[in-house]
Amino acid sequence: MDFNFSEEILAIKKNVQDFITNVVDPEAQTIEEENELPEHILEMSKEMGLFGISIPEEYGGLGLSMLDKCLIYEELGKTHNGYTTVIGAHTGIGTVGIVEMGTEEQKKKYLPDMASGARLGAFALTEPSAGSHAYNLKTRAVRKGDKYILNGSKIFITNAPIADIFTVMAVTDPDKGPKGITSFIVEKDFPGFKLGKIEQKMGLRGSKVAELIFEDLEVPVENVLGGEGQGYVNALKILANGRAGLAARNLGSAQKLLDLCMAYAQERVQFGKPLIEIQAIQHMLAEMAVDIETLRWFTYRVAWRVDQKQNVIKDAAMVKLYGSEVYNRVADKAVQIHGGMGYIREFEVERYYRDARITKIYEGTSEIQKNIIAAQLKKEYA
Repeated sequence: MDFNFSEEILAIKKNVQDFITNVVDPEAQTIEEENELPEHILEMSKEMGLFGISIPEEYGGLGLSMLDKCLIYEELGKTHNGYTTVIGAHTGIGTVGIVEMGTEEQKKKYLPDMASGARLGAFALTEPSAGSHAYNLKTRAVRKGDKYILNGSKIFITNAPIADIFTVMAVTDPDKGPKGITSFIVEKDFPGFKLGKIEQKMGLRGSKVAELIFEDLEVPVENVLGGEGQGYVNALKILANGRAGLAARNLGSAQKLLDLCMAYAQERVQFGKPLIEIQAIQHMLAEMAVDIETLRWFTYRVAWRVDQKQNVIKDAAMVKLYGSEVYNRVADKAVQIHGGMGYIREFEVERYYRDARITKIYEGTSEIQKNIIAAQLKKEYA
């Protein structure tokens, strides 16, 4: 495994760092209060190519490897998580399906606009009765001539209010279980597509999730992604691929919290001395640092294995599980170290604490990750 990054990716990383420091961070409190991402931030992100990091160069993207993407995700995790989620949902589960499983015609049609950020992507799997239990889908797709007609709904779809292209899972043969699920590329302007309720969330302000409603939604046959009956397999591949990226975003957020805690511990005086001189605080900081460093190398290792086309089903589940646990542990300690200040909304620590909680739920709950890990262990030890 080689974790020596090229000069090119290090230059991109530096540009992202500067952008976060000078443009995104100063707007973080505004994003939190208004629950909107400023248009100039989105436009600058597009100009930097951040919406195209997962898309090959021949379709207008940056064509970064998974390991290189994790380096960028790590930097993005150090700023407002709502902004990070909009980028991550598009470049991860929103586009990976088309990149990895799309036909050449599908790639030429959709990826250039998605790379530029002109059209944003989203992933539509979750339903009221099918979230972690993915193959319990109720959305149906019936072929009629040169179209499929979809009926059903999806919930908690990240980027739904701003997305243009959706990777949608629907049942084409209810008698085949998981093998009866097909994935489709759906455009928001297709007849029968409707945006439902936009949810009010605990955190991730600025990143919107909403319900999708399909009422006789017409999808051309050529928009089947990866072949009929391959939807469940596609979903597993898309989610597994994205889990290293999510771990990297968690890593960046945890590192940012350690940075904030170190600064605060050195300037805040209690009992006549800086917090950093108090052993209880030292121990919390040490535990945070060990967790973060362990997560960093675990994340890089899984990303490297993705790039080597190795089977990462177990490792991806493990790093997603561990990354969310680390972020939540670090956020909890960060609030404790900051004391009352850590509980006040105008300070960054409180925001990260709220945003950390969703990482144990979205893109597969912690419990589902444990199920996946156990299933893989069972196979290995059979």
